[in-house]
Amino acid sequence: MFPRSVFLIFFLLFLVPEIATVSALMAKPNCAETCGNISIPFPFGIGTGCSMNDWFSVDCNKTTADSSSRAFLRRINMEVLGIPLGERWVRVNSPIISSGCSGRGANLAINMTGSPFAFSSSNSFAAMGCNNRALLNRIEPEIVGCKSTCSANNLTSSSTEGKENCYCSGNNCCQTRIPSDLQVFSASLETTEDPNDHGRNQCKVAFIVDREWSRDNIKSPEAVQDMQHVPVILDWFVYSDDISVGNSDAKNCSPTVNLISGRWGLRTVKLYSNSTTCRCNPGYDGNPYLPDGCTDIDECRNLNGNWCSGMTKCVNVPGGYKCELDKAKITFLILGAATGLLLLLVGIWRLYKLVKKRKNIELKKKFFKQNGGLLLQQQLSSSDGSIQKTKIFTSKELEKATDRFNDNRILGKGGQGTVYKGMLADGMIVAVKKSKIVDKEKLEEFINEVVILSQVNHRNVVKLLGCGLETEVPLLVYEFIPNGNLFEYIHEQKEEFQFSWEMRLRIATEVAGALSYLHSAASIPVYHRDIKSTNILLDEKFRAKVSDFGTSRSIAIDQTHLTTHVRGTFGYFDPEYFQSSQFTGKSDVYSFGVVLAELLSGQKPISYERSEERGSLATHFILLMEENKIFDILDERLIGQDREEEVIAVANLARRCLNWNGRKRPTMREVAIELEQIRLSKGALHAQRSSKELENIRDEVPNVWEIAGPPTSVTIDDFRNGTAPFLDVQSLISHETW
Repeated sequence: MFPRSVFLIFFLLFLVPEIATVSALMAKPNCAETCGNISIPFPFGIGTGCSMNDWFSVDCNKTTADSSSRAFLRRINMEVLGIPLGERWVRVNSPIISSGCSGRGANLAINMTGSPFAFSSSNSFAAMGCNNRALLNRIEPEIVGCKSTCSANNLTSSSTEGKENCYCSGNNCCQTRIPSDLQVFSASLETTEDPNDHGRNQCKVAFIVDREWSRDNIKSPEAVQDMQHVPVILDWFVYSDDISVGNSDAKNCSPTVNLISGRWGLRTVKLYSNSTTCRCNPGYDGNPYLPDGCTDIDECRNLNGNWCSGMTKCVNVPGGYKCELDKAKITFLILGAATGLLLLLVGIWRLYKLVKKRKNIELKKKFFKQNGGLLLQQQLSSSDGSIQKTKIFTSKELEKATDRFNDNRILGKGGQGTVYKGMLADGMIVAVKKSKIVDKEKLEEFINEVVILSQVNHRNVVKLLGCGLETEVPLLVYEFIPNGNLFEYIHEQKEEFQFSWEMRLRIATEVAGALSYLHSAASIPVYHRDIKSTNILLDEKFRAKVSDFGTSRSIAIDQTHLTTHVRGTFGYFDPEYFQSSQFTGKSDVYSFGVVLAELLSGQKPISYERSEERGSLATHFILLMEENKIFDILDERLIGQDREEEVIAVANLARRCLNWNGRKRPTMREVAIELEQIRLSKGALHAQRSSKELENIRDEVPNVWEIAGPPTSVTIDDFRNGTAPFLDVQSLISHETW
């Protein structure tokens, strides 16, 4: 309600200036504008000094019957019915002259001689009554009149015609035009002899009437007999001396010589010589007879009053308007177009994102199913809670964790994929393995291994936390190990870090314990198949963590042992497995023996600086052991640490692990126990076997380079040239495989 009231108040305040302007243009200041419901514009006026002269003075009288106000022209005593602004005529009541009519008094004639008024040519002179001849008086030498008859044989037809077409068609009524300068109305009524007259009503009347009003309001001649007055149109004029020109730009006052404007056009008169006609110029409106009475019309406020359209706006000027370029419209148009375009682009972008999102959802579902997600879910749901720790990460979680797999998050690259450092939503730091390829035919076996390896819980084994299956290739999530791998500490000397024998022995013991756990203590025995120093990571306390980033590769399941299909790395590769293609726990033992040789010697598993015969660290180490030159290969950083007995014990254990015959190698559990004993002995442990036993071992261990043939058939150059008869030579040589 309140907003409507406020709107109405503002609307009325908006209209007040317009109303005030119109009122100011009607009458002179401090003069009444109306009498009853009749507007009285200047030169007419109510009261002293309000009219141009006494002829235009109007009396506003109140009737005793209904207390309504009626306006009369004072000098000619005629009731005013209407004075249109800007026109030179006034509608008044004119009396009806009658003869022989009962109940009607005699009406006096009208004499406006000397006044600025005259009957307009818009009027007609009419007479009614049977055998009535009516003539206008005092217009000599002209004769103006008409004759009405009441013939019996055309009474019905005349009456019908009068009702349907015109009230005055000659039967009981006649009419004619009046002179152009008529100021006196007086009529004589005469009875004519008519043999067809049958004594009809002898009441006769004559009157001057507004032709337009009579056509609309007089339906039959009989209706006039009850009237006392009828409306007429009076033309009026003013003299130049009576007019104050005022603003000459707003109005135009010009002499009217022998011309006066009536409702029906201009007519030639002698009466109005030297009169003046005033009109507001085009673009102005108001009362031209008042000083400054013509005010500018604001065409811009009336939509139909100007032709400005499009990108132009209406600017009001005195007497007219002009169309100027509307900067606001242009600005709004540009802003509207820009907004529309922006909304269109936003709509297209949102549609694109929606379509892309739906495609991504469908693609993720496809990859999830393709990567064995349904099988993994089935295993998780059918379990009794034993594999609840296996988590399936969404691609969104892993993308957020790795900053959309940003290059600056890369921890390392290998032949099978890339490892990224990431942080999960709970703040846990992880390593995310993104494989390059996956064997789609082995997905079921892959899922089985993910489930099994995720249950491996040993402090010296890198924990597999879960996987992501919504990408083209599976993603594996491991715990993050911060201090790099063992290879770096063995072969890249760091002055600020002392890689002591105690630390080496502890790391070897921890790795052996982890492998022993995988081989025998885990729920299902797991063979690592790629033991090497780069796959042994060190945590923040330099504890060993055996890692296996190869589990994303295709896997196979035999009856009791789960093994991965990692081909291994050249230098750590079990020669017996290469020859038989059968991998056992003793193959991991052999690879671990190479790691022990690395820890003792500080040398790399393969070196092109050594002779072809001794290119392999395993071969080189065994030959030196045969020659009782173990200390010749010992890492110079270990010299002087007074741990010779422990070194010899570990060297003997390493030699046993490197036995070509897998059956004669110790198990990982035996290796772990022996290393723990060496650590606990604090140097009290001596060599486990005599020199004679060493000779027996020397006879049992053939040269590794003779596995596939004589020494000359496979040389270091063969590996350099890519001609060695080993499987997967490229992957075996690479030190980046994990």
